[in-house]
Amino acid sequence: MPIRPEHRFFYPIDWPQLSDAIRFRRARGRCEECARPHLQRVFHLGDGRWWDAEISGWRDGRGRRLRQRLRNEDLLARIRITKVVLAAAHRDHDTANNEDTNLAAFCQRCHMLHDRDVGLPRFCGSCSFCVDGGGLTRAAEG
Repeated sequence: MPIRPEHRFFYPIDWPQLSDAIRFRRARGRCEECARPHLQRVFHLGDGRWWDAEISGWRDGRGRRLRQRLRNEDLLARIRITKVVLAAAHRDHDTANNEDTNLAAFCQRCHMLHDRDVGLPRFCGSCSFCVDGGGLTRAAEG
């Protein structure tokens, strides 16, 4: 997620370098929660399950390969495409704590799910998506 200008002073001056190190050196360009690849378009079902073209198989929202076959009605009725963008996130939500163990490379889905419990008002605050905390519930994960 881009840093809003009014929040920039909460981050260290070398944040771009820290973010790159976490996202591309440590995580090797994949979300550390679900394994989605940075800047790739992935097919997903809106509940965390997504198609990993590298393994020619489905993964769950935690990045684990699915063993069971999906029913055709699951695929045809629900499939969507998302472009994955990795961002560095603070696990404890403290932007002053930049220890490697506190930083994670998350795709936008996992980052929003990580932030939903603290109700961070970092969104625009005016649209319905932002007003209801990002609109993220377990049923609406995508």
